[in-house]
Amino acid sequence: MKYRIHGHRHADFLFRELGEYACLWGEIEDALASISDDMIIKEFEGEARKAKSISQAINRLVKAELVKRAWRPESYIFADEEYGRAAKGTWRLDFAKDALSVEVAFNHRSDISWNLIKPTLASELNHVQKAIQTSGGVVITATQAMKEAGGFDSAVGTYEDYVQYLKPLGTMLPAPLVIVGLEPPETFRIAVEDGKGSSRVGRVMKYAATTPSGEFVCPDCGCVLAADACGGSACACDECGRGLIIPDSLF
Repeated sequence: MKYRIHGHRHADFLFRELGEYACLWGEIEDALASISDDMIIKEFEGEARKAKSISQAINRLVKAELVKRAWRPESYIFADEEYGRAAKGTWRLDFAKDALSVEVAFNHRSDISWNLIKPTLASELNHVQKAIQTSGGVVITATQAMKEAGGFDSAVGTYEDYVQYLKPLGTMLPAPLVIVGLEPPETFRIAVEDGKGSSRVGRVMKYAATTPSGEFVCPDCGCVLAADACGGSACACDECGRGLIIPDSLF
């Protein structure tokens, strides 16, 4: 996946250059770069319960890649049982390893402040006994473009929202933080359609490929599309049934 970053308190520089962070930050970048569009499609289409967006598919893939690199998932910030399992996840980070804590945040815009505070709590001293002690945090979220292309709910907070929140919350967030904004897939987008009852479900629509002669072809099976097959926008491949979008219709 491609992404952009924003550093709070120069974290974008510190995480690359300081020894205590450089290897850890490199692992996060490597984990994100290793997730391909095909992996997202396979994870999304393999879900037993049809989803509206690719958020959970990405969540599972990020978890798998970070766990491979020995990151600890679902890390409690505090050692006190009252703020641990008894709190049912309230004081828990998505991932932690040595000096860095990570939140993967595809939830409601109203949760933005809390998602910024949690890695800060993990990185600062506290009156409650700590289970982990990091010194910096990373929040991974979706850009506005990913939100639109990935079928995300309209209320989901975006990378742009997180960056905007940093300014008024700046004095409350003393730890260095990097906000990672995931960019939309390059080969597909999600079309949201009506499901059973009032539910809405997502459908993968791949961008049609083009031949040197200008014909559109299905990227899955190579079938050449008739000139008017997609009515200028979206359709399904006659050969394999893959949902397709003519790229020119997007611009």
